Amino acid sequence: MNKHFPHVLLVTTVFALPATAIATEWTMATPYGEASFHTDNVRQFAADVAEATNGELTINVHSGGSLVAHGEIKPSVRRGTIEIGEVFLSVLSNEDPIFEVDTLPGVAGSYEEAYQLWEATQPVISELFANQGLMPLYAVAWPAQGIYTAFDLNDPEQFDGLRVRAPNINTQRFTDYLGGSPTETEESDIPTAFSTGRVDAMITSSSTGNAMTAWDYVTHYTDANLWLPKNIIFVNQRAFERLDEPTQQALLEAAARAEERGWQMSRDDNQASLEALEANGVTVSTPNEAVAAALQAAGDKLFAAWEERAGEQAQQVLQEYQQQRGN
Repeated sequence: MNKHFPHVLLVTTVFALPATAIATEWTMATPYGEASFHTDNVRQFAADVAEATNGELTINVHSGGSLVAHGEIKPSVRRGTIEIGEVFLSVLSNEDPIFEVDTLPGVAGSYEEAYQLWEATQPVISELFANQGLMPLYAVAWPAQGIYTAFDLNDPEQFDGLRVRAPNINTQRFTDYLGGSPTETEESDIPTAFSTGRVDAMITSSSTGNAMTAWDYVTHYTDANLWLPKNIIFVNQRAFERLDEPTQQALLEAAARAEERGWQMSRDDNQASLEALEANGVTVSTPNEAVAAALQAAGDKLFAAWEERAGEQAQQVLQEYQQQRGN
């Protein structure tokens, strides 16, 4: 009888062990590469979460579209295939015009205004995400968008037939209004698109130009300050609700820090990127009077078209934001 006692004791001991929390691992997809400040911020966010939860929640970041293509990130998070993702907010504009409001020229022309716009639109965007079982965590702006070309952009007629890389529907419409030919190209494919002649120009930020070593295929950057678009980071609501309350709180606090840090990183990266462009031989300038007028005219058309598509709620949000600015 005694020879079986150790086994009985072992079994009893095992079942008597107190329950312990099981560490949770999340998978995160972002379309942006390791050279992007957005990816740096995301990785710091993941590190903050792991530290704040003592490793009870870890987020494995897959950058550069290596796990999920940009257009599939939001559906994947919604299905629960992955728990968390990052997308360029305006790529969702086919779902609701509110998602493209930050790509309307003249709406927000500085970081301060861009953040005010985010604060004004966040409740509506959060509600739309919630309807799909998603929850936004934070958003970070890109530097203002400009135009990269392999020539000095000094005449509006140069836009005629110009094949322009346009990453979202509003940039495509804007290119159309300028007389160009929009081409949808992911950030990671930009160098190939230029080298193969699929695009002649691109509308994007100083940051993207620096990260993609734009000096390898363009010579000029027209710093047009068109708009400051945002990335949004969001989580599957069910995955969030499965976390215990302290872990949820730690995640939200890390997200708040990531948002504040990310906006400052964007400012810093803009300045550093402009300097890098010039250091590598790219001529950086602002639009001349004729080009500025053409950009303004195209922007006015874009805004008018948005107003026709936007519902009452989206228009009201924008009006309240403009009233806050004193416009």
